[in-house]
Amino acid sequence: MIDDYLAGDLSAVEEAIRKAAAAEIMPRHRQLAAHEIVQKSGPHDLVTTADRLAEEHLTASLTALLPGSVVVGEEAVHADPSVLAALGGDAPVWIVDPVDGTRQFVRGEAGFCTLVALAVRGEVLASWTYAPVLDWMATAVKGRGARLNGERLLPGPPEPGADLRVAMSHPDYTTDDQKRALLVLDTPGVRARPCGSAGLEYLGVARGDQEGVAFSWENAWDHAAGLLLVTEAGGAHLTLSGKEFRIAGGNAMPFTAARTPETAERIRALLASSG
Repeated sequence: MIDDYLAGDLSAVEEAIRKAAAAEIMPRHRQLAAHEIVQKSGPHDLVTTADRLAEEHLTASLTALLPGSVVVGEEAVHADPSVLAALGGDAPVWIVDPVDGTRQFVRGEAGFCTLVALAVRGEVLASWTYAPVLDWMATAVKGRGARLNGERLLPGPPEPGADLRVAMSHPDYTTDDQKRALLVLDTPGVRARPCGSAGLEYLGVARGDQEGVAFSWENAWDHAAGLLLVTEAGGAHLTLSGKEFRIAGGNAMPFTAARTPETAERIRALLASSG
């Protein structure tokens, strides 16, 4: 189905992402001036000049690759929430997070990435996760598998009897109710920790570095790319109700993505026990 939209030339998308990072993100890594960092909803919700300019760069290049497509980007939605409605429309949608892990980027750390996914009528067809400092490009195409720098990602099941390593919503970004829901992961057999960049946490699941993630927010730009990456690596994702996560929203929260369907159900059942 992806060939109906990109004629099989996925490398052009990868190149567009690399160019946006090279032009707008990396020149500002560890070089940000104070006026280039702005709070959005609070001190933990930051946006930088790199976020805005990289999203503008990607919006121009991606829509040129696929005429008639639209972009749902984190910064565009912040400026105009009605942009989100495109997720439910008929036009192909590029879902973009220009700098996922802005806090890490502001600190001058390596743990941030650019996330891009292509979706049609709510179905994610392809995704790209690019960590420029680490030189990691992870890609996934529906029905064709997941890869990191060209190597197939197939982590397989976790080691029998080992603790489940789970990255969960960072306390700085959760409400009191969300914190209580996630506290059930503080239990024997689970090693839970606060997440960093959501995109890199999903990649960690697809690589087999950890068993799963548990998140309490729905922003499509944080999840679309990673969810396809995990499922194409053999994993699964489930909301609290047992249904798959929908990028258009309306999910029963929190939700999980894990390296196998069985692990996803185990984490989901733990999350459901909080109610």
